[in-house]
Amino acid sequence: MQIIHTISELRELVTAGKQTGKVIGFVPTMGNLHQGHLQLVKMALSTSDIVICSIFVNPLQFGEGEDFEQYPRTLEADAKKLQQAGCDIIFAPAVDEMYPESDGGGRDQSQVSVPGISDILEGASRPGHFTGVATIVAKLFNMVQPDKAVFGAKDYQQLQVIQRFVRELCFPVEILSHPIVRENNGLAMSSRNGYLSESQKQQAAALYKTLQGLKKQLQTGAYSFKNNSLKSYAGIEQQAIEDLNAQGFMTDYLTIRSTDLMPPTEKDKHLVILVAAYLGKTRLLDNIQLSI
Repeated sequence: MQIIHTISELRELVTAGKQTGKVIGFVPTMGNLHQGHLQLVKMALSTSDIVICSIFVNPLQFGEGEDFEQYPRTLEADAKKLQQAGCDIIFAPAVDEMYPESDGGGRDQSQVSVPGISDILEGASRPGHFTGVATIVAKLFNMVQPDKAVFGAKDYQQLQVIQRFVRELCFPVEILSHPIVRENNGLAMSSRNGYLSESQKQQAAALYKTLQGLKKQLQTGAYSFKNNSLKSYAGIEQQAIEDLNAQGFMTDYLTIRSTDLMPPTEKDKHLVILVAAYLGKTRLLDNIQLSI
């Protein structure tokens, strides 16, 4: 496994691989890797000849007052995990390498904006976040030139944003989605789980239990459009929010959507339930998909 830090080194390796007909797989991360990340690498290895993993804490996707400075940088430990997982190349650039001649971590340079979908839910709570995500992923795609890229399904809205700009801007990259990897108690694996105390980690399992309960309610037909209006969905959403808040969460949103993140209609048989909630100072995301 090679660890490289510059775009020029990366392009040399990618060009050499492509000249011999190798399929390039790519897993972009911000480091502080856990088993969920390693499962993405495993998926990439199963579909590609060369797997590249980037480790870059992207300042452009962090808002004012968020945890950019505190976000764990654990390159040495990450490299050991990736080597054991079978990764071929780690691309770990500095901020100046990714945003050269920028005084604002990329905020004063060209950006990729995905309108509409970037402004709802997580985008409404974190203005500019998805522009930061889309910009860095687009830059990495141009640098790595992957044939396939793997993302986790925990960040459902992020995945939709990436799929959309890849399609609309004609990037020749196949986007693969890996199912959410969970702790034994159901908590979705996340680098930010490291901010939680042991008791909070157990408490946080209530997020997934709540989503499972809503899924069961929807699939029983008790809240189908045949007998209820959209107001019924709002009712069970609000009840779930109140239940979470009573258990110590501060819920930002919990919502039932169609798979394209629009409010569901009677014709929508495939749904996703999304939640974002704070437990202490830690922001947690989760979702569950279902068919009715």
